Amino acid sequence: MVKLLQPAPEFRARAVSGAGEVRELALSDLRGRWVVLFFYPGDFTPVCPTEIREFSQRLPEFQALAAEVMGCSVDSVESHRAWIAGGLGPVAIPLLADPDRSIARAYGALLEPPGVAARATFAVDPAGMVQYAAFHNLSVGRSVSETLRVLEALRSGERTPAEWRPGQPTLGR
Repeated sequence: MVKLLQPAPEFRARAVSGAGEVRELALSDLRGRWVVLFFYPGDFTPVCPTEIREFSQRLPEFQALAAEVMGCSVDSVESHRAWIAGGLGPVAIPLLADPDRSIARAYGALLEPPGVAARATFAVDPAGMVQYAAFHNLSVGRSVSETLRVLEALRSGERTPAEWRPGQPTLGR
């Protein structure tokens, strides 16, 4: 299970993005950049597409912070491709396929039973250390705005008060 301020578990997996293009991704390939990795319960579900579309639409905001974003579920590449073609639509972010559940298990995001990934979000710093972890009930979509706010606070290197927003005073180191 992942712990804050510990190394993020390495992974290499096939991923689908765009209109169904498949590629292989590894966490180590992103060293030197911030990574937001979010897990979602599954393809063809009612809440998950709202999150995936929001992360996808707001990818430029993450990229402006030198961050990569990727989603992950226990579904296969074929399921991701069918979902993109059959309703989700093209996505700007890669969706990792984790049918053997090894990535979800390594991050402590696997719910057994029912054998799906939790609605979990992790921020990994450029050195590969976990700096943020959040879990939500399967029926409650996460806030992409909050993920961006936390990423900006982490990148500031300062202590930040509750409800802090970029441009507001920090509490210093």
